[in-house]
Amino acid sequence: MEEPEMQLKGKKVTDKFTESVYVLANEPSVALYRLQEHVRRSLPELAQHKADMQRWEEQSQGAIYTVEYACSAVKNLVDSSIYFRSVEGLLKQAISIRDHMNATAQGHSPRDLKLPDLHETQLQPLKWVAGPIFTKDTLKAQARSAGRLERDPSVQSSLAKHVSGPWTSAS
Repeated sequence: MEEPEMQLKGKKVTDKFTESVYVLANEPSVALYRLQEHVRRSLPELAQHKADMQRWEEQSQGAIYTVEYACSAVKNLVDSSIYFRSVEGLLKQAISIRDHMNATAQGHSPRDLKLPDLHETQLQPLKWVAGPIFTKDTLKAQARSAGRLERDPSVQSSLAKHVSGPWTSAS
């Protein structure tokens, strides 16, 4: 009879021991210790991933800014084509006037040369010019400095005829 009683007592002791081990294993301090171990193991890797993601975000923000800036520059170039055409026309007219002035300075009759009519061209008025805006006075001063205005009245009359236009300021 002692044996079944001993078995019962042994079973009670092992049950109590198992319960104690279970309580100790699941005690909050043990759980916090396990959490701490997990954080200590995984935190360096997570910190590295975070640093990588921040670096990639900075690089992509820089690339986005660069692309937006390039798109803006291309759009501005397309929008400014009208001004490039206007400047091209003005340059052609300036070359033509220079050739006319050179020809008259060399003794050719101004009637032999056809000076382009600046008012018949299809130029758009310049809204903004990088540099000085030429007035009649500044052009006359430049012509005087070249010595042509006093010598040749035809240059003076062609200058007065062709200096006015939407791209010059009033003097």
